[in-house]
Amino acid sequence: MAHIGTGVEYALHCLTWIAAPLERPPSSRDLAEMQGVPPAFLKKIFPKLEKAGIVEASGGIRGGYRLARSPEQISVLDVVDAVEGRKRLFDCQEIRGHCALFEGKPPAWSTSGVCGIHAVMIRAEKVMRDELAKTSLAALMGPLVTKIQPPGFAGQVRDWFAGRQLAREDARVSGMRSRATPADEEGA
Repeated sequence: MAHIGTGVEYALHCLTWIAAPLERPPSSRDLAEMQGVPPAFLKKIFPKLEKAGIVEASGGIRGGYRLARSPEQISVLDVVDAVEGRKRLFDCQEIRGHCALFEGKPPAWSTSGVCGIHAVMIRAEKVMRDELAKTSLAALMGPLVTKIQPPGFAGQVRDWFAGRQLAREDARVSGMRSRATPADEEGA
């Protein structure tokens, strides 16, 4: 099992889309559809990001999510901790004290100090967390734009999100018209 789950990957990709210059903040449903992610899964992630102060939500038909801080101020570690919670890389079970030769009571020498295995895991976790803390959302976005995206793709993304928002607004207006009574239409 991975220490850092797919929720972190989904969250980071969503945040790169949110950080892109769009006309309006994208909804979690639009972000899910853009990436082929189940909308219900993202609806569980975004409250965690909001609680951590990474995103802000705006309601209504034109609502969506925007970054609560600049991409330079959001670290990958912020996102990992928001989505996964702060959990340790390794949970030492003190197996060294369970040796069959100890007959239930380990001698003090067998369990004194930090276990060498646990010490390695503590150092590894520190290195990992330090790397995640020094890598910002902005640093992730640079390679996405310069190495991967072809020219004009950013415009296609903006158009796609804008089209989704217009379609929602049109559906809302059409729904309001279909619920209007004949008396309402006569007065118009």
